[in-house]
Order: sequence, then structure tokens, then C-alpha cells
Amino acid sequence: MKNEYIPQLSKILKVVKHTNLEYTFTMEFEGDVKPGQFFEVSIPKFGEAPISVSGIGEGTVDFTIRRVGKVTNEIFENYVGDSFFIRGPYGNGFDVENYKGKEIVVVAGGTGLSPVRGVVDYFAEHTDEAVSTTLISGFKSPDDVLFKEDFERWNEKINVIKTVDRAPEGYDGPVGMVTQYIPDLTFENIKNAVFICVGPPIMIKFTIMAIQKLGVTDQQIWVSHERKMCCGLGKCGHCRIGSTYICLDGPVFNYVDGKELID
Repeated sequence: MKNEYIPQLSKILKVVKHTNLEYTFTMEFEGDVKPGQFFEVSIPKFGEAPISVSGIGEGTVDFTIRRVGKVTNEIFENYVGDSFFIRGPYGNGFDVENYKGKEIVVVAGGTGLSPVRGVVDYFAEHTDEAVSTTLISGFKSPDDVLFKEDFERWNEKINVIKTVDRAPEGYDGPVGMVTQYIPDLTFENIKNAVFICVGPPIMIKFTIMAIQKLGVTDQQIWVSHERKMCCGLGKCGHCRIGSTYICLDGPVFNYVDGKELID
């Protein structure tokens, strides 16, 4: 029987630099993984950190990591050919079956794009499995944009709105919060639309307010509380909101349940 507490050593196969603080590490991993699930990434003597899955390949898994603390600082010292420990995956993730045959809208703020990247990838490569797919992704500035090569590919296959909060003079892309682009969305049948929203809590709050003005029900909305993830096993209690353990019951929730989780 697998011991959930024991991590496995995983080799770094590829490193992509997005910004000075955010890199994507492609790691060796064999097993079933869903977008939106997470792993515990660890280095002995430095500790471990919960990191969302940002990509799934054949025998690989991607982690997009922001350099913000003791563990992630040390991870940034390890590059291609080196290894670190991982255990997981944990959580329920996004099930693409829930979105097939629908008009899909994914709204992501900043690094919130990482856990839904796999969903966007799937429907960009299987456009026939959805009525339509729209990605609205917001970043602080053009220098903070993640997955630039992916955006080039997605632009050719799905509807993409990549916006920034602020931009230098001469920037010709969309500028403004993600919420300002929601009222202009059009649908063949709003009852067949589904929405995925991931990002900082304040962004999720106002995004869902804008989505609800379109006349959708709570059942049509999915959210992720991925920033609440902790041990992954429901033992430490840090992720508990009321009687719900985010690492066990989430981090992905239909909004029928997600709206009750006051962060």
C-alpha cells in the first residue's frame, strides 16, 4: 500500500522562465493527474510547499512556481538534470467532462492561470468537444504575463482576451480588469454556458458578481480555492473552512458549494 506521507524523487526535465519570479518546472511523474490538483513539493532541510499542477504530459507534470519563500527559493536553485521530491496528486481538480458540449468561459487572474492551463489546453486541442471556449486572463503588466508561447497557440484556436492592469505607453493590447470584459460576452444559449474562475479572492468575488449579472445559475460556475492548500491529507487543519477541508474536498468547487466557503 502506498504511504501518502512519503514523497518520491522527481527529475527536472525542463525549466521555462516566465518572469524574474515565476518559472515552470517540467518534472518526471507517472500516474493520473487532473488540472487543478496539486502536489507537495519538498527539499530536505527546507520543507515543503503545495504547488498546483500547471501542465500534464506523457510521463510528466508541470509546476509553475513563484519564488516567494524558503522552499520555493531553494527550488529555484535546482535546474534541469537536478531533482526534488514530490508527493501527490491531491484534491479533486477540474473534470473536463463537466464542460464538454458547453460554451466555456475561463476567467483567470495572474498565477490563477496555472491550475486551469490544462483545461484551456484540452479544449484548445479538442475544439470539437465544446460549443466554444473563451479565456479571459488578467495580469498586472505585460512583464508579468505567463505562458507566452501558449497564448500564441491558444489565439489560433479559441477566443482569448489577455488583459493587463497597467501598460507602458505604446502597448496595444487590452488594458483593464478581467471583469470589464464579461458583460460583452455573447452566447448561443446562456443556459448551456459554464464558467471557471480562479485567482485572488477579491478577483473571484467581483468576477462572479459580473458573471451572475449575465443570468447564470450557481451550478454553472466553478471556482478554485487553491491558495488555501496545505498538507494535502486533511491532517494539519490549516485549509479548513467550517467543516470543509480544502485539500480533501477541493480545491475545486462548484459554486453551489463554493459560495459557502468564506475565505
